Amino acid sequence: MDPLPQSVLFCCDHNAVRSPMAEGIMKKLYGTGTYVQSAGVKNDMEIDGFCISVCQEIGVELSRHRSRSFDEMEEWGDDISSYDLVIALSPASQRRALELTRFFHLDVDYWPIMDPTGLGDSREAKLESYRQTRDQILERLIARWGQPTET
Repeated sequence: MDPLPQSVLFCCDHNAVRSPMAEGIMKKLYGTGTYVQSAGVKNDMEIDGFCISVCQEIGVELSRHRSRSFDEMEEWGDDISSYDLVIALSPASQRRALELTRFFHLDVDYWPIMDPTGLGDSREAKLESYRQTRDQILERLIARWGQPTET
């Protein structure tokens, strides 16, 4: 079990599904002791409705999430070098995070989390794919930092 870092940045391709899920779930599990944010390689999508739904099922509120890219993050003064840990949830975001952090002593971890977008034909099948993604993130968080400190 690792001690909780001071700050974590989750990243994925669009900051619309996996990284906001991870951000919201981590905040829910471990409270406000760790500064948690998320970003995408691109910001070309709003937060995904299925993502909001499956997170609501576990009491994580994502409807107010605003997607942002690495570039926007930097423009808004949120410097990637100020994070203790970057967790990439997609290969593209891992590459971008490694590019952005190459001059800093900063850990970039890669968690291969399934992208549920485009999976499933019916609403229920789609929700099931998103639940799998949500549960993969939950499992990774608990494996890394232990059982939740807050509910």
